[in-house]
Order: sequence, then structure tokens, then C-alpha cells
Amino acid sequence: MQDSDTICAVSTPPGVGGIAVIRVSGPMAFELTGKIFKGAKGKPLEGLNGYSAVYGQIVDKANESVDDVIVTVFKAPHSFTGEDVVEISCHGSVYIQQRIMQLLIENGGRVAKPGEYTQRAFLNGKMDLSQAEAVADLISSTTKSAHRVALSQMRGGVSNELKQLRDALLKFASLIELELDFSTEDVEFADRAELVELLESIRAHIKTLTDSFTTGNAIKNGIPVTITGPTNVGKSTLLNLILNEEKAIVSNVRGTTRDVIEDVFVYSGVQFRLTDTAGIRSTEDEVEKMGIERSFQKMKEATVVLLMVDGLVPMEETQRFI
Repeated sequence: MQDSDTICAVSTPPGVGGIAVIRVSGPMAFELTGKIFKGAKGKPLEGLNGYSAVYGQIVDKANESVDDVIVTVFKAPHSFTGEDVVEISCHGSVYIQQRIMQLLIENGGRVAKPGEYTQRAFLNGKMDLSQAEAVADLISSTTKSAHRVALSQMRGGVSNELKQLRDALLKFASLIELELDFSTEDVEFADRAELVELLESIRAHIKTLTDSFTTGNAIKNGIPVTITGPTNVGKSTLLNLILNEEKAIVSNVRGTTRDVIEDVFVYSGVQFRLTDTAGIRSTEDEVEKMGIERSFQKMKEATVVLLMVDGLVPMEETQRFI
């Protein structure tokens, strides 16, 4: 699965900005970049120490300057991918980014595939699969809690948990095998109570990990909350108050909300995905019926269902909504 190509890509978001960063990774990273880069002191990139930055110019084949840049050097295996890596910090003009990419490709580089830098980091032993997955989660994190979980996983939090579990399972398996090998002998190598205690510890560890999936998924994708109840009890008003904007139309006319209205709300670093639904009642209006069906569907999908009722209406009349 190893790839000997030298790859390149713009690592900063697309568009115009103050600066942009172009990353080059692979066995020819220094040689390839050296063909288009002229350092202010004329020292070749191969001769620089790792983690060094040098000022210079990117030039084309006609020796015309494309941009003034800062080039940072990372030497294998002390880089993100575990390969020789060069990062070119240039001005954020779209033309400049495209021109530098064009020059790199003309000199033997290849455009990196989506996720290829992380893939190479995994193949070169810089991270395991759990950590590789966390890279994408860290990049896409939108809340403090999501960032914290992704950062912990990328730094080996989950990997360490799995390693501890594996060690405990190997210990249990070795004790059982030892007992089986000498089953005909009148010798007991492991205390039965100790084996049961070890097995219970393993079971509890596995349960903790499996239970954490729901929490982790909620932190990553947001907690789905459905606001439901009869018509005209203030569901849309509550949504607007939480979001601090007029997201949903509020009216005294019953059945105003006929479709699902969704938005996100962050509280204490946790993202909530709020859903305002059509009020539930008996109706002959076909469109409103469709909205009510979606209300029930959203209740099934939600982690939290917030039931709103009219305090002046006897609870028995709204009991069917609970």
C-alpha cells in the first residue's frame, strides 16, 4: 500500500485569504520544492535542519518571481506523514496558489487525494485508525466539547483504553490456557475468584466503552431535541426564544406550523439540534396531516422530546401525547 509519489495540495481553506499553505510530502519533497524555490541565503532545503523555516521566492521556469514565501522543512520521520514534508506559506491569492501547485506538478508532483496525508501518516505508523478518524472529527468540530473529545482521541485516548482492554483479555486467555494445559494435573494456577473478578472487570470495561458511543455521537453530531405537543401551546415561540431570532412563524391560528423547522443551538459547549414540529391534533387537512406524521417521526428520532402543553387544559386531554 506504500506510495512513492510525492504529493502536494493546498492545506488551507479554498478562497482568498491573507496567507495560504501548500503542503508537499514524499521522498522527493525537498528536491521538487527546490526546483521552484530560491532561498534568500541560497542554502538547499536538504541541508536545513528539521523544523526550520526559510524566506525566499517561488520562481517559474523563466526565473520570474511568482511570490515571496516562507518554506518550512520537516524531515522524516518527524513529520505529520512520517515522510519528508515541505510547507510553503504564500500569499492567499487564488492565482498564486494555483500557480505554485501548477509548478509543483510540472516538476513531478501529484495532487494529493482526499485524506491522503492522513492515510500516509497511518501507513507510516504515525497514528492508528482511531487517531486517523479523530483528525477529521477535530477539523469539523464546531463546539468546545466536540473539540475536546476529538483532541483526546487523536492523542491516543481511545487507543490507550483499547490497549488496556487487550492486555486484560490476553491475561485472562493465558490463565485459561494454562489451566487447560494442566487440566489433568492436580494443580491450580489461577484462583477462581480472581478469574471471575478479572472477567467482571473486562465486562465492565467493554460496557463503558460501548456506552460511551452514544455520548460521543451526541457530542460530535449534536443532541437531537424535538419540541412537540398540541397546537397553539407555544412550541414555535419557545424555539424563537432559544435561538434568539424569528425562525418560526408564530400565530394564533391553529396549525400554523405544518412542516419541520430545524436549527442548532450551543449551550455550555454542547450542540443541540432543535426541531419544531406541527401541533398534534385531529384534522381533515391533508397537508397538516403530513406535518403531524413528520412530528411523530421526529419524536422517534430524538434523544430528547420536549412536550409542551397548555396549563389551562386538563392533563387528561393531552395524556395521549406523552
